[in-house]
Amino acid sequence: MTSDRARYDRATAHLDAPLAIVDLDAFDANADDLVRRAGGKPVRVASKSVRCRALLERVLERPGFAGIMSYTLAESLWLARSGFEDVLLAYPSADRAGFGELAQDAKLAAAVTVMVDDPAQLDLIEGARGGGAEEVRVCLELDTALHLLGGRFRVGARRSPLREPGQLAALARGVQERPGFRVVGLMAYEGHIAGVGDDLAGRPLRSRVIRLMQATARRELAERRAEAVRAVRAVVPDLEFVNGGGTGSVAETAAEDAVTEIAAGSGLYVPRLFDNYTSFRGRPAALFAQPVVRRPGVGVVTVLGGGYPASGAAGADRLPVPYLPAGLRYDPQEGAGEVQTPLLGSAADDLLIGDRVWFRHAKAGELCERFDTLHLVEGDRVTATAPTYRGEGRTFL
Repeated sequence: MTSDRARYDRATAHLDAPLAIVDLDAFDANADDLVRRAGGKPVRVASKSVRCRALLERVLERPGFAGIMSYTLAESLWLARSGFEDVLLAYPSADRAGFGELAQDAKLAAAVTVMVDDPAQLDLIEGARGGGAEEVRVCLELDTALHLLGGRFRVGARRSPLREPGQLAALARGVQERPGFRVVGLMAYEGHIAGVGDDLAGRPLRSRVIRLMQATARRELAERRAEAVRAVRAVVPDLEFVNGGGTGSVAETAAEDAVTEIAAGSGLYVPRLFDNYTSFRGRPAALFAQPVVRRPGVGVVTVLGGGYPASGAAGADRLPVPYLPAGLRYDPQEGAGEVQTPLLGSAADDLLIGDRVWFRHAKAGELCERFDTLHLVEGDRVTATAPTYRGEGRTFL
């Protein structure tokens, strides 16, 4: 870690902080690890975890990666216009203008697949066509949550209302019967497995409980997902793909015969929320630096800004973590601040005004909503810069 800090400081010495970097050696190594864990099944890149077109292009040039999983319809259309030919929108949309564009443009309609889990969403798309006659590619989503005690206890995100294979088959049949729509895929994202670490530092009992829950959830979902795929294929024999998984469950999900491709994105940057897994260890690739601007006393420095909380349930785990130099921590009375952040620890006494503190964000792509440029580091040099979505004037959410 000390050598990494020296490398990053040398590489960015000509730049003023705050700034953000991506270590390309770590990024590429993480990409190779995702492919290895996928065991021969293609990895679809989750764009929300990257939010930089240049890096999406970089990873999709590597063997083992195919297609993008996007997060808004506007983003999907923009990426398709930019030359990305296989874009799966992972969330339902109410963007009527976007659906109107999709239905009137053959190139966009061929490149973009939209998510549906309710006939009302089909009604909205139909009403937004505005005369557009292009066929809309549709993916159905299976609810992956684990239900215990007769459904009284739920583990997992509240996403699709489609839980049973029969429900998916019925909606697939309804889509196929509507002119201008075609079911091409099925998706099931098990966030309670893929996005929850099972090796929490200093919390062995909770870690064991999480591992037990995840093992139970994997068994239940593998059986139900296989049944759902069979039910949908009975209606749509030429189903193109079945998407599942996430960074934290790549190998386990890829082992299911019913799954044809894996979704992953956070594993490229490896933010702090992905430190606590028994199944893999990635290399932190995306970092941001804040400058030291004050020295309030012994064992304390203050950096400019840094209060970049991540989405999700509020808590300390949603804050960035001071990373380099090691040994710094937040003042519990202030935390990560909007315009200044005090940091405590003996390492503070070795920092001078103008020095950098390197942080890791809690989540992956959300870092790019704070910076318009990523400086791409190889060794101890910045070899290129790339605009984030924000740097290209795109803020989709």
